[in-house]
Amino acid sequence: MTGQEPEILIDVKDGIGRITLNRPKAINALNHAMVLEMSKALSAWENDDSVRAVLVRGAGERGLCAGGDIVSIYHDAKDGGTGSQDFWRDEYILNAAIGRYPKPYIAIMDGIVMGGGVGISAHGNVRIVTERSSIAMPETGIGFVPDVGGTYLLSRTPGEIGTHIALTTGRMKAGDAVTLGFADHYLPSDSLDKFVAALESGPLEDALAEYSQPAPESALLGQREWIDAAYSADTVEEIVERLRASDVPEARETAGQVLAKSPVALKVTLRSLRHARQLGSLEEVLNEEFRVSTASLKSHDLVEGIRAQVVDKDRNPQWSPATLADVTEADVDAYFQPLGDLELGLAAPKENDR
Repeated sequence: MTGQEPEILIDVKDGIGRITLNRPKAINALNHAMVLEMSKALSAWENDDSVRAVLVRGAGERGLCAGGDIVSIYHDAKDGGTGSQDFWRDEYILNAAIGRYPKPYIAIMDGIVMGGGVGISAHGNVRIVTERSSIAMPETGIGFVPDVGGTYLLSRTPGEIGTHIALTTGRMKAGDAVTLGFADHYLPSDSLDKFVAALESGPLEDALAEYSQPAPESALLGQREWIDAAYSADTVEEIVERLRASDVPEARETAGQVLAKSPVALKVTLRSLRHARQLGSLEEVLNEEFRVSTASLKSHDLVEGIRAQVVDKDRNPQWSPATLADVTEADVDAYFQPLGDLELGLAAPKENDR
């Protein structure tokens, strides 16, 4: 490691605990060591009176975080390892801690924010997007299922927009993110450094008041009528049929986007979203996501999806089962089986513990 920059930079300046993901060439993709460092810093700052807020940023110009290090997950899954399970356990514990953090947790969601990047930002209590923000949960495209509390957020969007995003791997722009509950404030990207300087020299509220602007309108919200009409169906097959039968051109185009994804991942994702909508806390959702992720590690489609999209880049995954009709109820059930001693076991704090 001699001469190499640390993968995560952590310091305190003017009462602000600063966390900078520092893998710009990989769009700051998260690995296990980075998750552990973040957790350690947040835990230390929680009861440190000299730290009044936390600021999370990504190094470079491309984005906050493109997600977890999926190449290492690919090798782990291919070799039958359990390192990814250990990574997810600590990552989800971190996501839950962010969701309950008692101080301002300011995440600057500039540029690309995907998968694990959503987990370390969108559960925070001060979430900032810019005109460059592009936010997605692209898991079904690699034979995986939205995790890091993503199904909690997606299931709580207006109507069925979250289902649409999950099944198509669609991207949210700044206005979408604010409207759909993934972000709180819109700042032009050229004002971010001035905002940070104001944050370091004065109250958070003053910095936000000075530099935040009204968010753009959400294009996705404007499409809610056909999205709700299609995605309120009980099965992925019925969703596709409704999309194909729609008289809205965008809906018909979307059917093909859904069908390009892993059939089993689509069906597991739909059930995960429906379950998450019924569960009362982020912690309960993360517990179920951990079961699903653990099962995915043993699946054909996770290895094949990452191979096709990231390793060989032929963009031609050979899914198995190959079609939605081939995916049985038992195939889907297998992803939700209890893990016994390996359960994540998070619990929402009781009111008198908070």
